[in-house]
Amino acid sequence: MHARKPPPSYRTQRCRKGPSDMRRAVLTTLLITAALVLPSNAAADPPDFAQNPGNTEPDAALLSDTVLDRSALYFVSYDGIVNNNSFQQDAVRTYAGYQYAAWYTDSRNAVVARRSLHGNGGWETATLPHELSVNDSHNVISLGVSPEDGRLHVAMDTHNSRIHYVRSIEGLVSRPAAHPWNSGMFGEIRRTLGDEELGAMTYPRFIVTPRGKLQFSYRTGGSGDGVNELAEYANGAWDKLGGWTSATGAWTAPNGAVSNTRNMYLHGLTYDDNGRLHATFTWREGNRSVLCDPGGLTNHDTGYVYSDDQGRTWRNGAGETVGVTGRDPVAVDSPGIVADPLGPNHGLMNQESQAVDSTDTPHAVISYVPGRFTQCVTDYSEQRTEHGRTFHLVRGDDGDWTKREVPVPPNSTQRTQLVFDQDDNAYLVMPKGKIVAASAASDWTDWTVVFDRPDMNAFGEVNVDTSRLAADGVLSVLYQEASTGTSPSPIHVADFRLG
Repeated sequence: MHARKPPPSYRTQRCRKGPSDMRRAVLTTLLITAALVLPSNAAADPPDFAQNPGNTEPDAALLSDTVLDRSALYFVSYDGIVNNNSFQQDAVRTYAGYQYAAWYTDSRNAVVARRSLHGNGGWETATLPHELSVNDSHNVISLGVSPEDGRLHVAMDTHNSRIHYVRSIEGLVSRPAAHPWNSGMFGEIRRTLGDEELGAMTYPRFIVTPRGKLQFSYRTGGSGDGVNELAEYANGAWDKLGGWTSATGAWTAPNGAVSNTRNMYLHGLTYDDNGRLHATFTWREGNRSVLCDPGGLTNHDTGYVYSDDQGRTWRNGAGETVGVTGRDPVAVDSPGIVADPLGPNHGLMNQESQAVDSTDTPHAVISYVPGRFTQCVTDYSEQRTEHGRTFHLVRGDDGDWTKREVPVPPNSTQRTQLVFDQDDNAYLVMPKGKIVAASAASDWTDWTVVFDRPDMNAFGEVNVDTSRLAADGVLSVLYQEASTGTSPSPIHVADFRLG
């Protein structure tokens, strides 16, 4: 079934025939056809594998490493830092030939920077009139672009609190060379999303639909008792679409305990090229008695739903409607939404990562402590660092999910980012910036380390610019150097050529 036998440490569940088999068949047909039309005395050029998905070996070559700020704000809370968290969407992103990044500097001010990707100019910075309100790593900065009016949107500094939000002047990112870069290009900081009052919220994410509409994802309520909601931007104004997940309903744990509240933690919201919105997730229960030991996490199961109408209606893998935004939310007992079942006693991490390959196939990366080490996590931080393992999940054409263990331990409590190159090779940007890759030709089984530089001194989680990767094949990684206490440290953007 696979291109080659996985290494002995590799663990695979529910294997199926992967999409790379079809790609290889198409490639073979094309090559045979080309050979038939060549004159008998013509020398056939070797196939250009760079243009044929699944035939280029994955690789990550470091092109540059640029310091954005030598004194970025640094403190550790919830095992993370405020300038780099997996749920930021996005801390670094590209639009119209310019790249944008955001962070808090040591003065606690929010900073937004840009650089042209087509010249030799450096980063320009604009300091926004807002200071981080509390030392909480949840209170990240997320950037969004509204293509209809060329504005940059900034959401920040919120954890179960009202948002801090600002947007730029019209055309700032669609015609960047026509505008200077300074704080005067942005409006006032508001505690509402435009004119919409969101109330106490967390995890701001901006998403652009394939048709160029900007959307905003956020959670109301709290851990173990929260609702995922959506808003949409059109004609210069925001409109709330409503909640699409349920916080209520009875769920019975393996130990018989019943939890009546929860929240859905997203691994991501990703549109494919055909306009389908994919969401993978895990549930966190509000009742900690579902655990075998109070030192664990109440997260359980990996789920999957999708929407073909920009987040209004949600369907399970079989295409059945399981939720309607603002009216009938996706719930823990919605049928057919579990992609990978797992109980709450394995330290399953929330909000890791997902991506969609060029065939519109959804993938996710998750991490937890496998049962071969323990069936009862009693200290999730210590045991995840020692025994946590990363797993790659991919959805097959038949709707079944294949889960495979990545044979490179993360050795961290922190989370991993998943991206694809132009040939559908998969890259996991692990904690501390280590990059592990697998080829599409192997059905993503031949995981190997393609970049590892401990001397970069990267702290834990990093952020990636998926928009630049799609545009020019360069992966930009935003990372901050590890420090001690609250001593500021440099924050960087490292650029890699993939494939």
